[in-house]
Amino acid sequence: MDGMTSGSETVGAPAGGGESADLSDAGVEGAQQGGGAGRSPRVAEVEWGRIVVAGVGEFKDVIVYPGGGRAWDWRETGMRHRPGVRPVDVVELLERGADVIVLSRGMDLVLQVDQTVLDFLAGKGIEVQVAETREAVRIYNELSEHRAVGALFHSTC
Repeated sequence: MDGMTSGSETVGAPAGGGESADLSDAGVEGAQQGGGAGRSPRVAEVEWGRIVVAGVGEFKDVIVYPGGGRAWDWRETGMRHRPGVRPVDVVELLERGADVIVLSRGMDLVLQVDQTVLDFLAGKGIEVQVAETREAVRIYNELSEHRAVGALFHSTC
């Protein structure tokens, strides 16, 4: 996969615009750091520039994992739209217990997913889903009902 596709793709081990989407009635109770224990939190809302994670908080970009989530600060790893998400960007998800990872490419598919991250995760037997942000949220919420899922969500371009 070259990271330039527009649909949703599954990579790795097989799995068992700006409109707002309200995805859950769950409340938001403030930021949670979480420690890898527990269920992956549900994304309650997604719209351009805003993602609400139930029980965790509201973010522009967010990292979610089993037991919690936090703001995704691209400066921590030197992330840019190109080359995009790299192995260093997903290590925390693995450390926090994710056995499947969802990577969003932004609302307009500007954010790339570098081939090195796909190879890295495939080498660890980790399933990866890559999709436009709203579709990535749908996939993530579905997986979170029965899997230890982690995700990187970018809410703009």
